[in-house]
Amino acid sequence: MLSQKARYALRALFVLGEHTGDDPIMIADIAEAANVPRKFLEQILLEMKRRGIVHSMRGKFGGYTLGRKPDDISFAEVIRLIDGPLALSPCASRTAHRTCDDCEDEVTCAIRKVLLNVRDATSDILETHTLAHALADRKASAKRRRRAD
Repeated sequence: MLSQKARYALRALFVLGEHTGDDPIMIADIAEAANVPRKFLEQILLEMKRRGIVHSMRGKFGGYTLGRKPDDISFAEVIRLIDGPLALSPCASRTAHRTCDDCEDEVTCAIRKVLLNVRDATSDILETHTLAHALADRKASAKRRRRAD
């Protein structure tokens, strides 16, 4: 299940990705636009800064910008950073594999086989869906709403 922290991270990235200027955005403005508690957002942005997803600038006119192009930031990367492995079970994880404590035989385990398929399908979708895709979807949705009004 996607944590609230991961949702906040993605929403903050949407705000940064929709920003058209070159100037950094202050954390208070990101928090307000993304509807994220500021103190929590500080922790999230620090984690993303360590991975190069965002950059920060200090000073009176400081704030945050995207660290890479939206095309180069996948949902999978952000979710793994914030929530950990995508797999539902440690035996199905690529990044944090370990045999389950109660496993009799990992090679023949029917549960693991299904969970590997789930992990692969989830990973395929999240690896190919980027911040750029999400921003384009948001823009198209906003356009449709304006036409409907």
